[in-house]
Amino acid sequence: MMVTKVKSADLSGIYAYPVDVEVDLSGGLPSFNIVGLPDASVRESRDRIRSAIKNSRFDFPKSRITVNLAPADLKKESSRLDIAIALGMVIEQGKIKPVFPFDRCLFIGELSLDGSVRGVSGVLSTALYCKENSLKLFIPSENFCEANSVKGIEIYPYSSLLDLIAILTGEKENSNFVEECTDQEAKQDYEVLLEDIKGHIQPKRALIIACAGGHNMLMYGPPGSGKTMLAKAIPSILPEMNNRERIETTMIYSAGGRLREKGLIKIRPFRSPHHTISHVGLVGGGAKLLPGEVSYAHNGVLFLDEFPEFSRKTLEVLRQPMEDGVVTITRATGSVQFPAKFMLVAAMNPCPCGYYGSKERECICTPSKILNYRSRISGPILDRIDLIVNVPQIPLEKMREANLDNLTSKKAREMVSKAMEIQFKRNNCLNAYLNSKKIKQLCKLESDAEDLLLSAGKQNSFSSRTYTRVLKLARTIADLEGNEKIKVFHIAEALQFKLSDFLSENISYD
Repeated sequence: MMVTKVKSADLSGIYAYPVDVEVDLSGGLPSFNIVGLPDASVRESRDRIRSAIKNSRFDFPKSRITVNLAPADLKKESSRLDIAIALGMVIEQGKIKPVFPFDRCLFIGELSLDGSVRGVSGVLSTALYCKENSLKLFIPSENFCEANSVKGIEIYPYSSLLDLIAILTGEKENSNFVEECTDQEAKQDYEVLLEDIKGHIQPKRALIIACAGGHNMLMYGPPGSGKTMLAKAIPSILPEMNNRERIETTMIYSAGGRLREKGLIKIRPFRSPHHTISHVGLVGGGAKLLPGEVSYAHNGVLFLDEFPEFSRKTLEVLRQPMEDGVVTITRATGSVQFPAKFMLVAAMNPCPCGYYGSKERECICTPSKILNYRSRISGPILDRIDLIVNVPQIPLEKMREANLDNLTSKKAREMVSKAMEIQFKRNNCLNAYLNSKKIKQLCKLESDAEDLLLSAGKQNSFSSRTYTRVLKLARTIADLEGNEKIKVFHIAEALQFKLSDFLSENISYD
């Protein structure tokens, strides 16, 4: 009998790539071998497949079984190939004759011992691959809504090996499966709203600018001044993602096995890892090259509280994703790229005790301790932060006063949404990710604005990165105002946020 070939797919990073499962039954002593760089989870599938076939009322072949996973030079790292291997063995024995054009079908699913199937990760990526290649997709019923987010493909959900065979042989119609897949609405019960925060007019303004352009931001101030509360208000002013962003974000969560929604993710991610996180947990990697927190924050916010408490090595690995919007991880087994376009929001105290410069309480730190504490944040990381904002302690007597700015999350969200809409129409990306060519085209300055920027650059010895980041920040401020050209007061405000001497000031108690 000829070798049976079944199309399946595995993941490389967050993207699906095809895997041809080739099953051959030959003479010799009974054995079951899987070749083609399978990892432990794939090798263990032999016992799952044997039990699943027997419990599905089929005979397990009493012959030499060889399964090849092609291409053989790519490591196969998941159990989503189970169903393709089991199906190939059943067909190779001549037990069934599919009525479908088998070479145009793709199968994924993890088998249980009783022959039922469990949902798998990476279904959205697989569905997109099937759409590009005009393939019919057979998936576990549990994954139907995720795959159904991709329009224009034929999807056949099944609950067990027997159920799949019934569909393939025409005994069961696909129309018998009914599941409502409603879009998940954005949650309105935000933990913190801007109107809940008393005072802090300048930090609120910085939040709006950062959110509108996707700019990185650092807040510093004494304990209890409201830094964390300001950060937690960010989800209330961020608009929902557009369709491209939803697909990108959902692919990441699906590939990492963290997808909780039935359809696409609409709400921008807000990730807040603890400062004990490792550099692998932050940027991704590990034995299976999974996404890290920077990728889970893609198209959203990565909030790092107690910024200097993160290890130096952990902070330094942020350089590439902060600059390029991607993480490239290379191991002996291969290299993958994960998207990582996030807005970094960091918060820290001005010193170890937290009260340097405070009018409410005396600092007990020595100058050397303060300098050592602040030096944990390197110059290259600081250079990639666009807004550095002081968040002072609000006196108790002013806490009961009404907000003088009358700024609400709803108003701020409208401002941010309008500025983002301008940027996506003009740049097809947020201003924080403009490249050099687009900066020249889109960041047009009036003559007095250009003079101010050049003067500030010479006086403060701007690097080329700092110069372009001030330009991009001013571009966002101009977009919030609805101006095509960058004016002098846009540059002035951008310089005010960028030129903070907080981390380089002379420490003294005079």
